[in-house]
Amino acid sequence: MNEIIQFIEQYPITIYMFVLAIFLGYELISNVPTVLHTPLMSGANAISGVVIIGAILLVRQSASDDYLTLGLGFLGIILGTVNVVGGHAVTNRMLEMFKRK
Repeated sequence: MNEIIQFIEQYPITIYMFVLAIFLGYELISNVPTVLHTPLMSGANAISGVVIIGAILLVRQSASDDYLTLGLGFLGIILGTVNVVGGHAVTNRMLEMFKRK
């Protein structure tokens, strides 16, 4: 608990920016029209590739006996991959609607 309090005391601007990003993201996503929701979210899912790269780097740099870090890195790789594949599938389905038959 002391580490959390020290982090908040050392980095208050980071905490404020994080909270602001949460509110801003919620307001932006909640006001997106239904027509634009699918293209916006499929594009955002593609950004999960950055999560995959970060998780791979986390796994590579962690010690072999640090099971928490290895587990979180593995979870990040799995969830990021699912998100990227899902975003790709949604984008392909959306683009199929615009092709001429």
